[in-house]
Amino acid sequence: MPAEIRQYVRSHYVFVGHAAKRHGTKSSYLCQCVNGGVPRLSATIGSVTHMANRTHRYEAEVTWTGNTGSGTSGYRDYARDHDVTGVEASGKPTILGSADPAFRGDPQRWNPEELLVVSLSQCHMLWYLALCAKAGITVTAYSDRPDGVMSENAEGSGVFTEVTLRPRVTIAEPSRVGDATELHHEAHRMCFIANSVNFPVSAEPTVTASA
Repeated sequence: MPAEIRQYVRSHYVFVGHAAKRHGTKSSYLCQCVNGGVPRLSATIGSVTHMANRTHRYEAEVTWTGNTGSGTSGYRDYARDHDVTGVEASGKPTILGSADPAFRGDPQRWNPEELLVVSLSQCHMLWYLALCAKAGITVTAYSDRPDGVMSENAEGSGVFTEVTLRPRVTIAEPSRVGDATELHHEAHRMCFIANSVNFPVSAEPTVTASA
């Protein structure tokens, strides 16, 4: 059994090359998740047990709306605009999508690269709020300003090289600031999206207590 899997069995952590810097109430974690080979286990958070054998399916509909009259007759002859909607009359609001403006996209619309960064931030936040609730920590405010870096290759393809989350959290209990800061580490470990990407995701959280 590889060493990283043995570590997972011992402590439920699956990080490679983990580095942590702590200073006051601000911490920086750089965590890269192991791809493949992770054992199926159950995890208990508070009084709720999560079984790893469950599967979930997610669907959406993506419709290109950028045909300006001649289709894709030329690289400059069509718009990158598209709509992202729910399926089967879900009632969800439409997401107006396009390409990165660097690739002839509309800067007023969301591009896939931005949505990937957003999904990492959302997933981290939702796990963090749940973990705080289970730990008896009252979060009263949470915001994040994440950013990601993508590098283009010579033939035109690209790859994300990193995403950095910068959550700013306010809690009600001054005595729990340290505990609340540490829970960002666990939120990263549990995040479905962070566990699914092959590039480093770091978090630079700031936690303060309300006056």
